[in-house]
Amino acid sequence: MTDERSKRRILSGMRPTGRLHLGNYMGALYNWVRLQHEYECYFFIADIHALTTDYAAPGDLKQKSLEVMLDFLGAGLDPELCVLFKQSDVPAHSELNTLFGMITPISWLERVPTYKDQQEQLREKDLATFGFLGYPLLQAADILLYKPDFVPVGADQVSHIELTREVARRFNQLYESAVTPEVAAAKSDKELMKAEISEDVLEYQLLPEPKALLTPSPKLSGLDGRKMSKSYGNTIGLTEAPEDVRKKLKTMVTDPARVRRTDPGDPDVCPVGDLHKVFSTPETLAKVYDGCRTATIGCIECKGWCADSILREVEPITARRAGFAAQPDVVREILAAGAAKANAFANATMRDVKNAIGL
Repeated sequence: MTDERSKRRILSGMRPTGRLHLGNYMGALYNWVRLQHEYECYFFIADIHALTTDYAAPGDLKQKSLEVMLDFLGAGLDPELCVLFKQSDVPAHSELNTLFGMITPISWLERVPTYKDQQEQLREKDLATFGFLGYPLLQAADILLYKPDFVPVGADQVSHIELTREVARRFNQLYESAVTPEVAAAKSDKELMKAEISEDVLEYQLLPEPKALLTPSPKLSGLDGRKMSKSYGNTIGLTEAPEDVRKKLKTMVTDPARVRRTDPGDPDVCPVGDLHKVFSTPETLAKVYDGCRTATIGCIECKGWCADSILREVEPITARRAGFAAQPDVVREILAAGAAKANAFANATMRDVKNAIGL
């Protein structure tokens, strides 16, 4: 039971909605690329999760998954440093989700904040389904299969990790004594615990409770000023053609106080200013603040600098992506190898889980 890993483990995933945009990159992928050098990482494409909201019109999920994998590789995820795979290539995700469904109170799922929020935001879709209600539980299965120490999330996703911890805690309470009777005895006998039970046994959990790893996720406004999201149609693609990036930025909303070219503005209330804060150098940002507040630059010039900064950031990503796109067999091999590693780990977890339950 002693954990001899040299690195702590991380697990995270992303739905395949097609090619990624800058919000996806800065919200998750940018941090994943850095985390792979510090942790044992499992990153997956959540293609089953895509069906929770898009079951009626899923589109070509295989192609969408390929596009996302190309973006993963283009951004710098290295299959030598992390495990990359598709959720549907590991059947244990669905199997553990089913078993969790047997022990999880419905009230736990109904209180997840995003449950009602997404129903409000996606009113055009019929989300009164078992799958949509249960998607946080599938997410818990995704996580607990790999027994990670941490799950990198933004602050708005912490509630999902807490549900995962509650599910793990409930499962352990119900079934852990069947696997480790010595732990059950120790918990009820403090003297035995001190005398005969080693520390690693006492710390053992059949399904360890992961912790949220809060990762920095800067505010990234879309073209209309709202959060960048495909559902709003306001995105800038991660590897979009330079001319399209510039064209889109020209239409982006700015500080509403700048009605005329001579009106001073405030980059702190301007969506374009938000992009500058993420992608521009300190020198460019200083020019933006000075020029906008004194009205010595216009919004078109400011947007041009913003386009320059974004394109400089994504140029190496676009080049790497193109290299992998020209080698589809290599990408398929990476996914197959990742699935083999993920299945090996997940199947070992399922053996423990089934033994504990008595299946």
